[in-house]
Amino acid sequence: MARPIQIAPSVLPADFARLGDEVAALEEAGCDLIQWDVMDGNFVPNLTFGPDVIAAARRHTSLPFEAHLMVTDPDLMAARYIEAGCSRLIVHVEACQHLHRTLQNIASLGATAAVALNPSTPVAEVANVLDLVDLVLVMTVNPGFGGQAYIATMEPKIAEMRAMIDGAGLSDSIDLEVDGGISASTVAGAAGAGANLLIAGSALYRHPDGLAAAVTELRQLATEARVTDA
Repeated sequence: MARPIQIAPSVLPADFARLGDEVAALEEAGCDLIQWDVMDGNFVPNLTFGPDVIAAARRHTSLPFEAHLMVTDPDLMAARYIEAGCSRLIVHVEACQHLHRTLQNIASLGATAAVALNPSTPVAEVANVLDLVDLVLVMTVNPGFGGQAYIATMEPKIAEMRAMIDGAGLSDSIDLEVDGGISASTVAGAAGAGANLLIAGSALYRHPDGLAAAVTELRQLATEARVTDA
């Protein structure tokens, strides 16, 4: 059975001075979970959320938290982000010297492990760790900043990743996430290629009718695209 369509925000466009209110508003808007874009100023040229900030926001929503660790050495930080309330940690293939060991370590700390691929990284890089993850993230921008344009040429890669997951008999246990430039004009392409968990930032916060309308619109467009391409 295919995993359900889910819409999750990146909180990069949020008002950092009132993150508690912001995550509460995202839950009220109908988001399925909240992704924290954790950047270390090294793996990517930006610096964002430490574990203490995430922990402070944790009590303001019941939504699951996932941390997208865009960091050079995720093993050094994993425990702190789990303690802060993140139930899933996403690490990058490109950042892990021993990916298998890193994913096992996350699981041993009590969280679920997931793996991300930059645009230039082939899906073959995760073929041998699918048994250790509950999510694969295909980036449709180069990580580091919000508001970037969607790279449509990643859609065949999304489809390839979907075929790998399905071919391994894991379609009911692994989500396929896409992050980068997701909006009303791009979400159908990503979902039609096989993604079921869509991360959106600017498209949510800039919608003229507000967060709830944005979430509803993206979910509907993604669902329609998947039905059409089924």
